[in-house]
Amino acid sequence: MKTRAALLWQQPGKWEITEVDLDAPGYGEVLVEMVASGLCHSDDHYATGDLPVGELPLCGGHEGAGIVRAIGPGVSGLAEDDHIITSFIPACGHCKSCVCGMQNLCDNGALISTGRQLDGTCRMHADGTDVRTSAVLGTFSEWQVLDQLSCVKVGKDVPLNVVCVLACGVPTGWGSAANAAGIRSGDVVLVSGCGGIGINAVQGAAHMGASRVVAVDPQPFKREMALKLGATEVFADIASAREFVGSLTNGQGAAAAIVAIGVTTGQDVADAFQAVRKAGTVVVTGIGKFDECNVPISLLELSMYQKRLQGSLYGSGAPGEQIPALLDLYRSGALKLDELVTRRYRLDDINEAYADMHAGTNIRGVIEFGAQAAA
Repeated sequence: MKTRAALLWQQPGKWEITEVDLDAPGYGEVLVEMVASGLCHSDDHYATGDLPVGELPLCGGHEGAGIVRAIGPGVSGLAEDDHIITSFIPACGHCKSCVCGMQNLCDNGALISTGRQLDGTCRMHADGTDVRTSAVLGTFSEWQVLDQLSCVKVGKDVPLNVVCVLACGVPTGWGSAANAAGIRSGDVVLVSGCGGIGINAVQGAAHMGASRVVAVDPQPFKREMALKLGATEVFADIASAREFVGSLTNGQGAAAAIVAIGVTTGQDVADAFQAVRKAGTVVVTGIGKFDECNVPISLLELSMYQKRLQGSLYGSGAPGEQIPALLDLYRSGALKLDELVTRRYRLDDINEAYADMHAGTNIRGVIEFGAQAAA
């Protein structure tokens, strides 16, 4: 079949709306009519060249939700008309990480950078050229063929053009606080960056019982949103936030600092490191340039103060478990999702949407497809 998709043909480059050929689903795959896709900063890293792409063209997008319209052979647990949210880690369920409860670290994660299906082939083609997909997904497309391992079935009671953000931004940010940071009731927590990831770290820290959630972002709009979603104080810069945290803790520092800045640098990590107390944890969730290697911290302070540097992928949790659990929190009102969607766009406006992200005017922009497409 034919479908329209946003492709990246060069790095750095802009997304180009292209009509592509889409194969029928293969073994273990489903055909999905996409309803919505969040505009995560991770895909913009490909457009800017901050992250390399093995082969081009690339269909972007990994934060999607849609409806299963056809199933291939070997599919179990999914049927036509099922509603799904995508998972950018197609967890196999059998490797060592999966059986230990760490689906986010599944061995299949090594395949997502190839842009190919799990069997090594491609389902999208443009002008006779194979089209790779972001994270084995490529949700910047009106229709897409997905591996069943990349789909999390959800109830039909929730709006897909809202809960699509559960595919990446929400569990990644929430889990950075709830799982990776080890927050305990009464802790003082600092969050650097309040975009689509950091704002959910704010929500997660508040949910875990932090007594103070101090949020840092240079954009006034994002600071305002952080206060609405769980922050107790907000600052425009890390130096002011660090001074305030010190005043709360007799100079000791925060129990945890979560770095969720769109393009994270070594200095951002060092600033967070200086802001945590003895035995404090720095969670690094934001993505930096692929060749960013230097973090200027004191090794003596790292060991003698027993501080911890902790990376976090997908919120350090199993997407098959986290997404349904977060949906239940949304249903109960304990997790805010509608408030995260600042603006909706048509697929044709994707470059405008990312310009808005860079301007700091969106918490999360969402592309809507088909009849639901934004006017």
